Amino acid sequence: MELTATIIKIFSLAAMSFILAILLTPLWTDFLYKHKIGKTIRTGKTPVFTGLHAHKAGTPTMGGVLIWFTTLALAGGFWFLDRVAHIDYFHYLNFLTRAQTLLPLGVLLLTALMGLLDDYLGIKSFRGLRMRYRLMFYSIIALLGAYWFYYKLGFDVFRIPGMGNYNLGLWYIPFFIFVVIATSFSVNETDGLDGLAGGVLAVCFFAYGVIAFFQGRYELTAMTGVLGGSLLAFLWFNIYPARFFMGDTGAMSLGTVLAVIAFYTNSVFVLPIIGFILVLESGSVIVQISSRIIFHRKIFLSTPIHHHLEALGWPETKVTMRFWIISAMAAVVGVAINLIGR
Repeated sequence: MELTATIIKIFSLAAMSFILAILLTPLWTDFLYKHKIGKTIRTGKTPVFTGLHAHKAGTPTMGGVLIWFTTLALAGGFWFLDRVAHIDYFHYLNFLTRAQTLLPLGVLLLTALMGLLDDYLGIKSFRGLRMRYRLMFYSIIALLGAYWFYYKLGFDVFRIPGMGNYNLGLWYIPFFIFVVIATSFSVNETDGLDGLAGGVLAVCFFAYGVIAFFQGRYELTAMTGVLGGSLLAFLWFNIYPARFFMGDTGAMSLGTVLAVIAFYTNSVFVLPIIGFILVLESGSVIVQISSRIIFHRKIFLSTPIHHHLEALGWPETKVTMRFWIISAMAAVVGVAINLIGR
């Protein structure tokens, strides 16, 4: 019965986050449209991209606020009603714990606020924060997370399903930093078509929810459910034609938290599988840049690869939905591989 109650809690929280985010959306979108917080489409060096997406100029950004605000509001609200107001019923719904969700939620807040600042500056100055400053900030966040995992939680192993754990020692810290930064920037690269990043991230978080559940990390599972529910609500309004875009405040923060959850569950090995689309997107950018530097020619018409497919004549909706399908199948494979040897 206790396990059944836990499953009901997880599903209930996911449904609550979906409903709350849906209810908050009109308020947030009205604010964005009223204050003309719209996306600027870059021009000049990206003629293919500009030609494909010029019509989206002015569409509000910062839609990712709905995702992280809903998650933090539910976590903080139920914690307050449980621990401060001492209402027994809400102890059942409280999923904020020091052992499992405090760090991911803290990382979510810090990176979301940084992304919000970047989005705001992008609207006001048409460029946002310089790349070196963004990289520096997310490196600091990743370093703090690596310190917490290594020195506070005692994490220093890398698990390969079916083969066992491998002790990385101090190498765990740079490995952690690399994975966190790579994942956050990969999500940012993926956030380029209506509904693409939202759908892919929802699949990834639900997949890691399954992994966390099988490990008995039920509060962490509940958090992934809340993130997944709020992402689906965001996706309701973000599918083509998008009413608003996710922005860095959503993409960068959710990418960072996804990597942190992968480390919490000691399942980083399957992160590139579950997040295959994220790897494909960032990989296409790396290949394009490398080819231009080394061979002085482009391999893709435009990058990330979803823009290349658009340039080939694929409708935006076809690219998005096919990437959703690939993401779902990759997540199934990743979860299955992770369960080997458990």
